[in-house]
Amino acid sequence: MTGTAHIGVTGLAVMGRNLARNFARNGYTVAVHNRSAGKTRALVEEFGHEGTFVPAESAADFVAALERPRRLMVMVKAGEPTDAVIEEFAPLLEAGDMIIDGGNAHFADTRRREQSLRERGIHFVGAGVSGGEEGALHGPSIMPGGSAESYAALGPMLEAVSAKVDGQPCCTHIGADGSGHFVKMVHNGIEYADMQLIAEAYDLLRNVAGYEPARIADIFRTWNTGRLDSYLIEITAEVLAHTDAATGRPFVDVVADRAEQKGTGRWTVQTALDLGSPVSAIAQAVFARSSSGQTGLRDAYRGLPGGERQALDGAAAERFTAQVEQALYASKVIAYDQGWKMMIDAAREYGWDIDLGAVATIWRGGCIVRAAFLDRIRAAYEATPDLVSLLADKVFAEEIGGAQEGWREVVATAARQGVPAPAFSAALAAYDTLRAERLPAALTQGQRDYFGAHTYLRTDREGSFHTLWADAGRPETTA
Repeated sequence: MTGTAHIGVTGLAVMGRNLARNFARNGYTVAVHNRSAGKTRALVEEFGHEGTFVPAESAADFVAALERPRRLMVMVKAGEPTDAVIEEFAPLLEAGDMIIDGGNAHFADTRRREQSLRERGIHFVGAGVSGGEEGALHGPSIMPGGSAESYAALGPMLEAVSAKVDGQPCCTHIGADGSGHFVKMVHNGIEYADMQLIAEAYDLLRNVAGYEPARIADIFRTWNTGRLDSYLIEITAEVLAHTDAATGRPFVDVVADRAEQKGTGRWTVQTALDLGSPVSAIAQAVFARSSSGQTGLRDAYRGLPGGERQALDGAAAERFTAQVEQALYASKVIAYDQGWKMMIDAAREYGWDIDLGAVATIWRGGCIVRAAFLDRIRAAYEATPDLVSLLADKVFAEEIGGAQEGWREVVATAARQGVPAPAFSAALAAYDTLRAERLPAALTQGQRDYFGAHTYLRTDREGSFHTLWADAGRPETTA
């Protein structure tokens, strides 16, 4: 078998199969392989008319089908299965060839794999792929990391199959080693926050404004024509408008109120803790999903006293709806700002050079968080590439200022009436924490010095100090 395929895809579950079809539809010859050969044959039989596929049953035949430098895309379950595939194929490759992991790998695993394969002369590309199975087929947002040399050989192909917005591909070289999978992880963390904020907005409109799901669907459709224009707002309206065929009830009322998660949101929070990066709005969204699944704990809490529910009506409900829109937008800004700051912190920690404006650009299409809002972030970073926070941008700062009254009223109303709004509350608390002239952390430092002699800094002179709390007069010493 001579090497004629431009790229190969191994692992032909839904995502791998659709990416292979996407490459073929864009004129590339695609070698396809799966551990069970039946999936390989089924793909070619069903979709062979879409382009040129080269089926391979063995690893050796699969590698032999690829032109040099070989581009081998792995689409299998993250973790040990990915390691197993790499170990199967790496011995068959030569210096300059590349393995692309398009799964949801942990970025630390990607860094480890990239270093190991680099020592063997093989390029390893950790490519975050967002957009689900439809995005994989019709154009996802792609976040590849790895060497600049590998992107020179692979990038044009990824850009060709990615989503396009205003003619620009939703794909760019993120940076070295695990940066691509890191940015994809942060994308998913932001996605958790965005979804939770939307869910809280729905809950408040239902239980405070007193609207039924169909009416709330109309409100979300209206919001989708303004600054909240996004894929998630769009599909929220569709879900809320849907009527269950079996019962005739609103679909949202017959779905169990327990949300699942696959782990990337949890990774975001765990990594943020390691980096010391405050992602409280994202964290509360992750914890909200965890809480929803704690059925025994929820049973124990059910019936305990809380705020008094008082549904609004007429003009009061309309005014509250406008305030919820302000709270949703302001909280969304904070959640995205936390994600962007986390990327800044990671770039500093791992030596990556991440173009934050480019990240906003490639998230405008294909991915789950795609939104008109991202164009604003792109413009902010184009104007000020070293922007430390979205709120350092004049336009975002003005919008947050304009949302103050509504944002605070929504959080206060939720507390008074006992409607849970953890992400709204966390976003507002994060905003107030960072804008505060002085924080109670001064007291925390005093406590730490008292029980553990951890020392403290002073505002009036340099150095570290410790108070001898047990001594008479409590004298201060320098550390």
